Amino acid sequence: MNQRESWHWTYEPSARKLGHMTAIQTTRTAPGLGALVAGIRHAVDVHADWSETAQLVASVLRTRLPTPEHVLTPEQRLGSPDSYVGHTLHVEPDGTFSIVALVWRPGQLTRIHDHVTWCTFGVIQGVEHEELFDPSLRLVGRSENHAGDVSGFAPPGDIHRVHNTGSETAISIHVYGTDVTRIGSSARRYYDDVK
Repeated sequence: MNQRESWHWTYEPSARKLGHMTAIQTTRTAPGLGALVAGIRHAVDVHADWSETAQLVASVLRTRLPTPEHVLTPEQRLGSPDSYVGHTLHVEPDGTFSIVALVWRPGQLTRIHDHVTWCTFGVIQGVEHEELFDPSLRLVGRSENHAGDVSGFAPPGDIHRVHNTGSETAISIHVYGTDVTRIGSSARRYYDDVK
């Protein structure tokens, strides 16, 4: 075993991390996000630890969760038959956070992964199924996140897999505590699939 691999996870360089997702980047803030961006900016400016920041941002997202029509075009809301699609909606100029819309067609899923920073997400259409794992990759929880549901978390303890188990396209808004366009992904590492 070399330093890039352990018995259950594999490091992937940034250039390859998006291989399972199509990423679409924009350079301007999506229309309809002004109040959300201002609220997140205020929460981040508290300079709390990652876990508290995730909860502060989740509180903002709960009160300002946009609708799909306010942040994505009809074409963007269709997703891709190849993989789930990420649309960057906003990157804070100082790199402190990014807002990304993820579009999932039925059956699409992530690999098991953890994150480089705190994350908050809210479902704005459909249902996303989430599985949570401990560091030994034992399944420790499951949740069905429906439209309107918001959650936040921070490393450590953020190993999960997300998939659309429903029959309609699911869309969620994710806020990450970094400029994901600069680093290429919010995932720190991908884990081998649990058998």
